Amino acid sequence: MVLDEETIKRELVSVMHSLYRRGLVSALSGNASVRIPGTNYVWITPTGVFKGGLTVDDLVKIDLEGNVVEGFGRPSSEWRLHVAVYKVRPDINAIIHAHNPTVVAFSVAGLRLDESLLSEVMLLVKRIEYVPFVEPGTEALAKLVAEKASTGSNAIVLERHGVVGLGRHLYEAEMIVESLEDLARVQLLSKLIRFLFAL
Repeated sequence: MVLDEETIKRELVSVMHSLYRRGLVSALSGNASVRIPGTNYVWITPTGVFKGGLTVDDLVKIDLEGNVVEGFGRPSSEWRLHVAVYKVRPDINAIIHAHNPTVVAFSVAGLRLDESLLSEVMLLVKRIEYVPFVEPGTEALAKLVAEKASTGSNAIVLERHGVVGLGRHLYEAEMIVESLEDLARVQLLSKLIRFLFAL
């Protein structure tokens, strides 16, 4: 079912509020977008707006070159990443970039996530790809993420930065992002438990 633009905008705001409540985006960090199916237009979250209080009026509509075609604010500083992925993945209609704290902690420690630990991750996530640290918001970062996305992966960890979840629709992208954080927490707890019981 193809959603109308007002529904897309409401869902985008709802998902950002949910991610904010879970601590996966903070006041001004994290972003998300939805491609209007069958078009080259994208609704994206704005830069510099409190994510926990985001409204549909804050959202910005851009084309795949980053030109603003509707809305009053500026698109997310990561708009390049979003449009780069849409260009290489016609099957993807939603992208979420979050700052999952436990996943980021693993990357800071130089550790990779073990996808085999959770069945839902094995079912939902088509391989986790990793991108080395590159300055946020840059063309260089967008290019690296698009290269990883073009392999078919729908889950990308940005070293020391966050994660990118890709979906056919917004709720699938949200599930990817949340599943990555759940996996990181389970992996962390399992390591702690093994350590404690080994004492």
